[in-house]
Amino acid sequence: MTSTPIPQNKLNPDSERTHWVLLPGNARRQYASLVEKQAQLLSSSEASPYNKLHDVESAKVGVVACGIAYNYVMENCPAKLGIPVLKVSQYPLPEAAIKALAAKCDALLVAEDGQPVVEEQIKALLGADYTVRGRLTGDLPRMGELTPDSVGAALGITTYQSFSAAENVVPRPPALCQGCGHRDVYDALNRVAGEYADARIFGDIGCYTLGALPPFRAIDSCVDMGASITMAKGAADAGVHPAIAVIGDSTFTHSGMTGLLDAVNDNARITIIISDNLTTAMTGGQDSAGTNKFEAICLGLGVDPEHVKVVVPLPKNMEEITRIIREEIEYDGVSVIIPRRECIQTLNRKLRKKRAQE
Repeated sequence: MTSTPIPQNKLNPDSERTHWVLLPGNARRQYASLVEKQAQLLSSSEASPYNKLHDVESAKVGVVACGIAYNYVMENCPAKLGIPVLKVSQYPLPEAAIKALAAKCDALLVAEDGQPVVEEQIKALLGADYTVRGRLTGDLPRMGELTPDSVGAALGITTYQSFSAAENVVPRPPALCQGCGHRDVYDALNRVAGEYADARIFGDIGCYTLGALPPFRAIDSCVDMGASITMAKGAADAGVHPAIAVIGDSTFTHSGMTGLLDAVNDNARITIIISDNLTTAMTGGQDSAGTNKFEAICLGLGVDPEHVKVVVPLPKNMEEITRIIREEIEYDGVSVIIPRRECIQTLNRKLRKKRAQE
């Protein structure tokens, strides 16, 4: 923290193009340069003020802590217990500091969230004869996030008694909002998909992924952004019918368009539902780059104009929506259905703002 703002660094672009044009010859030289830098990076890490040691003269157990796990360690007041702690904040690992800490302790506990990467590196550094404890040994939970209590237990500190939730607490699993257009889309999809023995519906990343949960249980997969379309195409190529992709408006503009282009190029027999709620709802209601452009985008990517359909997902339109889904499923090519209705949360915010201004 400084009392005055730090001036912004001046723009200093690298004018050596071979550093950025990674043709094979340049890439080999850049890799050699990276290898040469390792000794300098290690030296910098050893001297870094961000790799901080809270030292004691000697102890049975020392701690190497990274990231948020360091806060959990310090919350347990290891200084009062005579436990030295090395905070690692810069990589590569400060090998000399770790070896010095290990020399005064009988064992090291490695506290890190996520995968036990640092624990594995320290095991390799100190050798099989030295005791390194952590997630791999079961001293800390192998799965899930660490907590102050789990770290304290690994340090041999008695933690506060925890209490389980009462049995009569009603579970509140996540669900699509009441009044959400996605609900009507899944209702229609389930009605039509139920008419086929082997229908597969591939989902994507967004609040509409909740369609995988009760009461709809409508989608069979959700892997990453854009995967719905490419997985549906792969399934169709393997003979699955109907193969349906459900993707949101913002996810489609993020990474769905290339999958659609590929499907069009191969004339895949798939139906793509771009569920358009006119916003990026899951992350706060930001504008979506494709709003009011999806029909043009699909046409530009080569979808037959006769098979780009727009519907309004409302219960009163259920007969029309199910009819269109049936028709497009039977089309021997790529079809796109765009159910369009504003996110109910965004709409409510607009209405509240309007009433406040009146």
